[in-house]
Amino acid sequence: MLNSNSTPTTTAKKVDTSNHRNLQDYSTLELAQALAERLAIREKDWHRLKSNRQARALELTVAALVFLIKGQPTEAIARLHQATRWLDRSISAPPCPTHGSQKN
Repeated sequence: MLNSNSTPTTTAKKVDTSNHRNLQDYSTLELAQALAERLAIREKDWHRLKSNRQARALELTVAALVFLIKGQPTEAIARLHQATRWLDRSISAPPCPTHGSQKN
């Protein structure tokens, strides 16, 4: 989860399941998909977070987890490599396709 400064929160909290299903009621895949959905950069936040290395690496790492759980290691490896490249600064966000281009 990202806070207002776009950094992950590190404080561990016990999940209150009194009004929700018990976590054991969810499959591992469902939990990973929920986390992936939570960490995905939303369209409204794209411009603000597209160059945030931590946010991009988190999004890709959790996506890799989903693929690994689904038995797709090749897809998982690709996303883990991409996440690593964000963290080691060997890649950067491409320019936004809707800015700076002229329409004919």
